[in-house]
Amino acid sequence: MEFENRYMQVERSKYDCLLFDLDDTLYPYSSGLATACGNNIKDYMVEKLGIDRSKIAELGNLLYKNYGTTMAGLRAIGYDFDYDEYHRFVHGRLPYENLKPDPVLRSLLLSLPIRKVIFTNADKIHAVKALSKLGLEDCFQGIICFETLNPIYKSAASDDEDDIQFTGSKSSSGITTCKHEIFDIVKHLSQPKASTSELPKTPIVCKPSEPAIEKALKIGNINPHRTLFFEDSVRNIQAGKCVGLDTVLVGNSQRTKGADYALESIHNIREALPELWTARTMTPEASNYGKVAVETSVTA
Repeated sequence: MEFENRYMQVERSKYDCLLFDLDDTLYPYSSGLATACGNNIKDYMVEKLGIDRSKIAELGNLLYKNYGTTMAGLRAIGYDFDYDEYHRFVHGRLPYENLKPDPVLRSLLLSLPIRKVIFTNADKIHAVKALSKLGLEDCFQGIICFETLNPIYKSAASDDEDDIQFTGSKSSSGITTCKHEIFDIVKHLSQPKASTSELPKTPIVCKPSEPAIEKALKIGNINPHRTLFFEDSVRNIQAGKCVGLDTVLVGNSQRTKGADYALESIHNIREALPELWTARTMTPEASNYGKVAVETSVTA
């Protein structure tokens, strides 16, 4: 009996949740999806918003730097467009055929006896498709995505169960540029005493905004102090650290400011963090936890 009691009192894991970014984290940058996505965004700005192509590079860099995503920046400076159509244009033409099933990563994820959740700025359709191509669609207990943080008909997330499941936005059809004046961010930031605090705010909620990460944690009922956050973006890592998350920089073996761990590849996770497998895997409940199949709906 004494041995049995010791068996059941295995040291509790330090983490209750593993929070994973998707793009360039669960698959490598070399897949080409990031490059294709960037090109699609530039084409969208030219073809749908009427922005001069010669201005795209500088404008895009400033929007991304100051707002987290180009999409959030475009909305901030005054462009109005349908979110779903933007995502269809930007993600719908990606070379998903470059993503191949990853049985090694699948095995690693399914063997982890800890809740696993995806946290991406991308839309639901992209997240589900990418996970499916990788063969990882049943490896996670939830997906927090663009629609989760930006529900069209909800002004704020609540504690109701209905508020942690979204099936997609239902914004009006068609894309048009906003009729009011567009804020010239390039001109503004070129001034000698320009301040980023004077930039217009964006209505889009996304990483690396600390309030966006806090909102995601609240929706997903995730305790930041018992969560390990996997990301390829240094600034997302640093924002996550600021809200209390332990962090893992993926895609670089060199730790940077804000990163508790660094992995050259997500496949190195067991080598770098063996303790994730040792704390709770000895109990019967834990040994089955990671094997529960879940639908690829947007849940948290």
